[in-house]
Amino acid sequence: PRPARVRFPRVSKRVALLVTFVAAAAVTSAFGAHGGKQLSWQLTPTGSQARLRGVSAISARVAWASGSLGTVLRTTDRGRTWQSVGPPGTAALQFRDIEAFDDDHAAILSIGNGGDSRVYVTDDAGQHWTQTFTNDDPNAFYDCMTFFDRKRGLALSDPVGGKFRIIATADGGRSWSVVNGQMPPAIDGEFAFAASGQCLVSDHGKRAWFATGGGAQARVFRSDDRGQSWEVSATP
Repeated sequence: PRPARVRFPRVSKRVALLVTFVAAAAVTSAFGAHGGKQLSWQLTPTGSQARLRGVSAISARVAWASGSLGTVLRTTDRGRTWQSVGPPGTAALQFRDIEAFDDDHAAILSIGNGGDSRVYVTDDAGQHWTQTFTNDDPNAFYDCMTFFDRKRGLALSDPVGGKFRIIATADGGRSWSVVNGQMPPAIDGEFAFAASGQCLVSDHGKRAWFATGGGAQARVFRSDDRGQSWEVSATP
């Protein structure tokens, strides 16, 4: 489908009842009795009632988070305050994965059957989003994505026709195509996990891995050529 460009004003949502908290990066340290550094975590109220699943930290001060209710949050002050910058009209979607490249550029993936699996990208800190991928296969269910660099990335679907499906981008998520490479068959009941966008990861070079469950064995798939071909190993 033709990408739909949508507008969203940058606003800060403040809710009286702060339900959801994000564990910010360890920003304080103290010296213990033996002179070693002790790292600690701080809970930072986001002002959102969404269930947050994805997080992408860019620096000590900038981070993005995503989750249910079409929610995307962004902080530029080390988590002290958060702005709601998600695409409008997406309250029914669950953004389980977010990959941010810098303060302004990010891609988000929503999970679900059929057209609920989507990708959106922004290049202005979430003021505007472009919908760049909508799943049109009722048998596909996209779980997660990873990027090797700012341009090249992959997204993973549960098995379609007996094999896991990979789509790839070479332009920062603005366009996607199905990879018709070598993929080992899935076993009965096997699927990936769409919990927090971490079932598919890369080394930011050429290698990528994804982990599965649901079948008789939990397995790990590996690619050494940016997703063009895969091999699989059973876990102990």
